[in-house]
Amino acid sequence: MRTKITVVGAGNVGATTAQRILERGYADIVLLDIVEGLPQGKALDMLESLPVMGRDSQIVGTNNYDDSADSDIVVITSGVPRKPGMSRDDFLFTNMDIVSSVIKQVVKASPDCILVMVANPLDAMSQLAYWESGFKKNRVIGMAGILDTARFRTFLAEELKVSVGDVQAYVLGGHGDTMVPLVGFTSVAGVPVSQLIPENRLNEIVQRTRDGGAEIVNLLKAGSAYYAPSAAVAQMVESIVLDRKQILPCCVYLEGEYGINQLYGGVPVKLGEQGVEEIIEVQLSDAESKALDESTKSVQELVDKMKERSPELAR
Repeated sequence: MRTKITVVGAGNVGATTAQRILERGYADIVLLDIVEGLPQGKALDMLESLPVMGRDSQIVGTNNYDDSADSDIVVITSGVPRKPGMSRDDFLFTNMDIVSSVIKQVVKASPDCILVMVANPLDAMSQLAYWESGFKKNRVIGMAGILDTARFRTFLAEELKVSVGDVQAYVLGGHGDTMVPLVGFTSVAGVPVSQLIPENRLNEIVQRTRDGGAEIVNLLKAGSAYYAPSAAVAQMVESIVLDRKQILPCCVYLEGEYGINQLYGGVPVKLGEQGVEEIIEVQLSDAESKALDESTKSVQELVDKMKERSPELAR
């Protein structure tokens, strides 16, 4: 029996995520959205591609959470992008309302699922999902570090004209301009990247990584990235479904690790069939620790605003 995976949100990120997972053939997909016809149309289009792909998995589009019942994994991409003129608080509270509603319905339909959060602001929405769901912390995981790390690895591979497979790196911290690329842990075929790229150029690549999402938004003029984010979600899902136990940077609930307590943050974790099976702690330099502290403060500010608005949620 194939795994059942629901993707909530049939926009670019959600639909592309559903397609990537469907084409791997190990799961049946429910694509769910509030817009009538949107998930149904996209799901039917994907279904009709499967004979060409040689896959027998199934996908259904729906506006009804009942169709998502007993999902093993639920990926939540719901929410609105931040629009010109929208304040940081308006963005936070708008998506807070959307995600709260989604989580309540998801939990009712699939009380034993693992939640993979993609909605922004990612770290805050992961914390909200943890509060709202009542799930254990290993079952609520945010996608961000894999995407940020992929961007860092891409830029480094381009700079050195080498295979991305030879570039090993981690990006920790919050998903935003305070993220922390770990230069000290970055290597190319085992060679420290600091030996291959001058410091000033390396700093430029680090900054480009932090601005990676904005760079794409500026180029597209309307909309944001979805190919790389969907690939990152698919990697997380595969590690869980196939119990691969990959070490991947994800946004998870921390209780003292890295000096962070009762807050979601991006760190390396082992992902397996139980969700987060282990948090991997690495020894950071003083500069990296300071940067991670600053990133944590940015996340804490958002979480505090959610607590002020809805104090009954925090646990």
